[in-house]
This record gives sequence, C-alpha cells and structure tokens, in this order.
Amino acid sequence: MKRLRARNLQDDDVADIVALLDGWSGKLSWELLIEAIEKRKFARYTRQALHRHERISQAFSLRKAALGEGEDTAARANSPELQMALDRITRLEAENARLTTENLRLLEQFVCWAYNAHTRGLEQAFLNRPLPAVNRDQTIPQVSAKRARGR
Repeated sequence: MKRLRARNLQDDDVADIVALLDGWSGKLSWELLIEAIEKRKFARYTRQALHRHERISQAFSLRKAALGEGEDTAARANSPELQMALDRITRLEAENARLTTENLRLLEQFVCWAYNAHTRGLEQAFLNRPLPAVNRDQTIPQVSAKRARGR
C-alpha cells in the first residue's frame, strides 16, 4: 500500500514544531520528534524534511544541547500547581534561549546585507524607502478582437 505524502510544512506548522521543541523534556531524538509531530499534526514527516527548515533544525540542536547539559533536571514539586509552574518556567526559558539565538542570527544576516548594500553604493535613504502600495483593483478581462467581432 502506497503511503500518502504529508503536506508541505507551512510557517504556522514550523512555529508549532518549534514550540513543541521548546517544551520538550526527556530524551530527544529525531524519531521521537517525528512521532510527537505525527500525534499532534496527524502527518508524518521525515528527518530530512524537518532538518531542511532552519528554525526547526536550530531549535532541535539548541534543545538537544540544553537537555544534554542537564537543564531539564528540575526538582519535582509536591503539588501539581507548583509542578505546572516549574514546567512552564522551563519551557519559557527554552523559548527565550531559542529566540535569543534566532535574533543573533538575524542580526548577523542584517550586518551582511548592510555591508553588501554599502559595497553596491546603496545609501540608507534608498534602503529605508517604504514599500510600494499594492494595487488591489479588480482586473478587467480583456476581450480579444476576434471574440468582439463574433458577437
């Protein structure tokens, strides 16, 4: 039986997977991540498909490193409310670390773009121009001359 291919990952899917990684505790592997995504998204993706998305691969390696350092060894609390709060703190700390790393990468990319713009002689005033307005008028279909004569 031929297996159907899962739909392509969209931006919101990538964000969901990265959020899943932010809250991950315990052993982390690509196969475990794929199974967790399949339970949540009802679609099975390959490691290669997930690794192709930079945000997912970076979040995976960052979370794997954090788990390897023993970050997730928080003491178990006696009350369920306290345990939920500790879990939330751990997830938010992981998300904060991931967003800090993403921000640094974006800043590095911006510096590269700024240098390349400078070498091309582009000035800041040119680069800061607003985007052109989008023309959302309805298009008028063009009637061909042949069709117009036939009527």
